[in-house]
Order: sequence, then C-alpha cells, then structure tokens
Amino acid sequence: MSPDSMIPGSVRSAAELNDEIRALWRRAGGSLSAQERVEYELLVVEWASAIRGEVIEAA
Repeated sequence: MSPDSMIPGSVRSAAELNDEIRALWRRAGGSLSAQERVEYELLVVEWASAIRGEVIEAA
C-alpha cells in the first residue's frame, strides 16, 4: 500500500479516547506506573491525531 492511499488519523473518536484517558487516571489513583505512563502517552498521541482529523473533517 502506498503512503498516499493510507488514511491518517485515529479509528476511535477523540471523545472515546478522552474517556479512556480519564479511566486510566482513575484506575491509577492519580499516579501512573511506568507501564501506565506508556499507555497514557500512546492514548494522548492517538487523541491528538483524532482531534486533528475531526478539525479537518469539520472544516
């Protein structure tokens, strides 16, 4: 598959990812372990991508 045919962005919505981020913080009790921090960082990157996709689609 060529890079031009790939669709950028997240499959999940920004709202869904935001809910997952909040749930992660609740489960962690406000202090993330090293593994949870990795999960958090991946979720934030995916969330940022979803936000950019939603802004582009709404424009």
